[in-house]
Amino acid sequence: MKGLIIKSTGLWYIILSGGETYRARLRGKFRQLGLRTTNPIAVGDEVIFSVADNENVSIEEILDRHNYVIRKSTKLSAQAHMIASNIDLALLIVTLKEPRTSLGFIDRFLITTESFRIPVLIAFNKSDLFDESDKIEIERLKQIYSSLGYECLTTSTVTGENLNLVKEKIKGSTTLITGHSGVGKSSLLNTLSPQLDIKTADISKMHAKGKHTTTFSEMHFLDDTTNIIDTPGIKEIGLFKIKKEELAHFYPEMREHLGKCKFHNCTHYHEPKCHIQELYMKGEINDIRFENYLAILDSEDMNEEEY
Repeated sequence: MKGLIIKSTGLWYIILSGGETYRARLRGKFRQLGLRTTNPIAVGDEVIFSVADNENVSIEEILDRHNYVIRKSTKLSAQAHMIASNIDLALLIVTLKEPRTSLGFIDRFLITTESFRIPVLIAFNKSDLFDESDKIEIERLKQIYSSLGYECLTTSTVTGENLNLVKEKIKGSTTLITGHSGVGKSSLLNTLSPQLDIKTADISKMHAKGKHTTTFSEMHFLDDTTNIIDTPGIKEIGLFKIKKEELAHFYPEMREHLGKCKFHNCTHYHEPKCHIQELYMKGEINDIRFENYLAILDSEDMNEEEY
């Protein structure tokens, strides 16, 4: 039988097939294939499974993925964790406070989606908390990312700002919703579709960080054509299997200028006659984006000798 993975607990998977759900396990042979992921199957995967009886449902085959979003495992650096697969849109929830999302996190997430050219909608959430300086900063960030082709909105589940527009943007698609814990993913989902009644939690006052309310990745159905994959809050994005000389390919503002440097394998860091560095010095590449790029080049992600 063919089905869709709609929930993953790490040990068990919930499959939707023909309007029915099945609780299944992964066949042992998949664990012998050398798949270097902590979770061989992700929510959004299409699979072939067999049913012996209600207690014995086995996933036999994972069908080809159109795309996926992946990050390096925080516990096993040589392995990766599949966030979701077969998505049409990624909805990245960002906040300036309670908690604050770093620009490095935003850029790392965009790198992971660029490999498959997955469209990203960036929602700057909790706009009801913005003071005047926050509003100025948000407009600056929106200008940076919108100029690169990423759609940006300010949203609030308190005032309802742009929530109808978000609903319109995701309609008819399978959307991954992600961000740090506490940025308001669950509240946003509950507002878009109150019948979901997803558990939410207050921000930790001590650390101004979110508490995990989503424990497992799960697909929710807003209507007959609109699906949202909700994932546990992500603390950090580790890049997987990207080499230093490849990193610029995942920056839209650099990608169109590649091949114009003196060296064909230029990392755009310290090499002479680097066209990308020249553009940066002229102000044609945003300084924040370029500084994040250099920081990533210096990070552990780029220093793995073996993948």
